[in-house]
Amino acid sequence: MNQPVRNRNRSQFNLRNRLMMVAVGLGLCGVTLVGRAAYVQLINSDFYQRQGEARYLREVPIPTSRGMITDRNGEPVAVSTPVASIWVNPQELLRVPERIPELAQALGLPADEVTAKVTQKADKEFMYLRRRMNPDVAEQVVALKIPGVFSQREFRRYYPQGEAMAHVLGFTNIDDHGQEGLELAFDEWLRGKPGIKKVIRDRKGAIVESIDLVRPAEPGKDLTLSIDRRIQFLAMRELRNAVTTNRAAGGSIVIMDVATGEVMAMANLPTYNPNAVSGATPDTRRNRAVTDLVEPGSTMKPLTIATALQNHVVTPDTVIDTNPGYLSLGRYTIRDVPRNNGVLNVTGVITRSSNIGAAKIVARIPDQMFYDSVRGFGYGVAPHSGFPGESAGVVPSPGSPGWYGTTKTTMSYGYGLSVTPLQIAQAYSALANGGQVIQPTFIKGQRNEARQVLDPSVAQEVVRMMETVVTNGGAKQAAILGYHVAGKTGTARKNGPNGYERGHYNLLFAGVVPATNPRYAAVIVVNDPQGSLQYGGLVSAPVFHHVMEGTLRLMDVPPDDIQSWLAAQAAGKVGGKPGSSTAPLPIPQDAAEATNAETEFDAALPTASAPAPATTEVRQ
Repeated sequence: MNQPVRNRNRSQFNLRNRLMMVAVGLGLCGVTLVGRAAYVQLINSDFYQRQGEARYLREVPIPTSRGMITDRNGEPVAVSTPVASIWVNPQELLRVPERIPELAQALGLPADEVTAKVTQKADKEFMYLRRRMNPDVAEQVVALKIPGVFSQREFRRYYPQGEAMAHVLGFTNIDDHGQEGLELAFDEWLRGKPGIKKVIRDRKGAIVESIDLVRPAEPGKDLTLSIDRRIQFLAMRELRNAVTTNRAAGGSIVIMDVATGEVMAMANLPTYNPNAVSGATPDTRRNRAVTDLVEPGSTMKPLTIATALQNHVVTPDTVIDTNPGYLSLGRYTIRDVPRNNGVLNVTGVITRSSNIGAAKIVARIPDQMFYDSVRGFGYGVAPHSGFPGESAGVVPSPGSPGWYGTTKTTMSYGYGLSVTPLQIAQAYSALANGGQVIQPTFIKGQRNEARQVLDPSVAQEVVRMMETVVTNGGAKQAAILGYHVAGKTGTARKNGPNGYERGHYNLLFAGVVPATNPRYAAVIVVNDPQGSLQYGGLVSAPVFHHVMEGTLRLMDVPPDDIQSWLAAQAAGKVGGKPGSSTAPLPIPQDAAEATNAETEFDAALPTASAPAPATTEVRQ
């Protein structure tokens, strides 16, 4: 028999060694796994923790409300109301395209529009579909449980006074950030600081749990304005009546507290609704009382005479001969209208609004002295009221290219320089406040440093002179029964691209009340009226009467002319309290008060043709 053949290679295989090699290999693998686990769990755990949290943990903002704005009496004029915005995760929503029409219908949007928007953002995880919705409606949309659809709480600004305070307050954008007006000026103060919290979201993006507050929300701070909404309403109502009745292009009114510089009211036309800004144009959104320049016309004359009195070049009794009713200055001729005023004292120059008288008085004042005085009243200098976009105005300086041989003369009666209504109010407040110029402010209680520009006795004297404009001059319709009123009218021809335009004027009245103890200064500008009346004393002065009569009553200002009111009451012409008269405004006593403005400007402007100074350009 044959013997079986043994496999010699098998004798060479060592089972023990093989087992040992396998054991060593497994041991090395085990050590590697343990080492890796130790590295992941102990050494580099933060990285992997972050990676894990990134898949379910999110930091989300906590919206905060914008600070409330109130008037000086604590009445809200700008408040934030809660709203909701619908946002989607396009990647999630596009997985269920059949539900997009349902979502679009709930949002009141076209289905194809929603589809197009979501498709364009297919690579994103966030997009707004509709913002600032009623929270109840947004809740109904989320209740449809459409994948990738969520709501977010936000706030929307609401302005209870609407158009009346639009230019003062401005408005906010869709993200609740201030865009114009005081909303922009104090945006950082009002905005507050959103908070942050950590939440756990499920795979569909819904919040499962809030786990940590990273930063609490800080609500915006409230702001109390110097504006009185009641006076603001009066100002807007009467300005609108004047603009509408006289078919004017627009107008502005500013009322200031002379002792503090606080702006009590500021209104402009045309205006807009800050609750629906999308329909407004940049032209209607402009705060003309702060940004637009006008030539002040005859409202400049009290400042000219104040400068002359301050520098002792005239006294109140100085005689000024305005005969024969015109004055030649080289190729220029200045006239008084409607008649030759003859010989006047300095008070009479203001009462009769004599251009010749103002020109002869300013001729006695050195150029630099007059320029410095005009600047001292705040003309040519930004008021620094804190309102964004305020204009500094334009006042040519002696020796500059804008200073001509007749510049000082025309400036004396309100041509050749440009100012804002707010600057005029500031200057008249200085006359009423003992010669102290105070920067205007829109914030209640803010006290800016006063700057003395006139001797108090000079300021009081000029105010007394301005009283005669209301009692004996062309501003009788500014009178308020029971109160002494001081003021000055102005009628300034508008300057266009081709020079001064016939038939286009700015009608002004600037005044203070009560004149014996001034509390308030007001300036009214009516822009380009096309009605039959084109004279400051007949268009702007009545606005002053109506607004300030109501203001004095609302602010409980005691009358300083009780005797005239008692006499009118005894005659059965009035009843109630001073300042609440229902008697009609006085009718102009002669044709001089209702003279055509065209005639006035033929007198006020040089008759010879000459290039108009660049400084008289009105900014529209």
